Amino acid sequence: MTETAVHDGYDDFLDAVEAGEPYYLEGPDGNGWLPPRAVNPETGDDDLEPQPLPETGTIETTTTTHVGTPSFADDTPYVVAVVAFGPVRVTGQVRDRDPGAVDHGMTVSLAVDRTETTGERILVFEPV
Repeated sequence: MTETAVHDGYDDFLDAVEAGEPYYLEGPDGNGWLPPRAVNPETGDDDLEPQPLPETGTIETTTTTHVGTPSFADDTPYVVAVVAFGPVRVTGQVRDRDPGAVDHGMTVSLAVDRTETTGERILVFEPV
């Protein structure tokens, strides 16, 4: 698999987040999926329509990483969270908050930042 194939669709989603226009893909049944999904895995429908992602979401669960993989070694410690944005769940790092001060139920916004280790773009959450 080439590097381009790995990022197809995902980079477009990151671009949309950076432009302040994040979106998700909604199926006819109302389920939501993040790009680059091409079909609804529950129904097989490929009739997915872009919808605006809510501006804020709620942290549902977190994990604090103290020893990162080589790709994130300089970023530790960091908090990875799963955040509900309407019908979709987004995974990313919580920024601008001490790991001990990140709580379930916290309201956050979605942004794009870069890792300290590699400079790669990643999804991040900023407390509001």
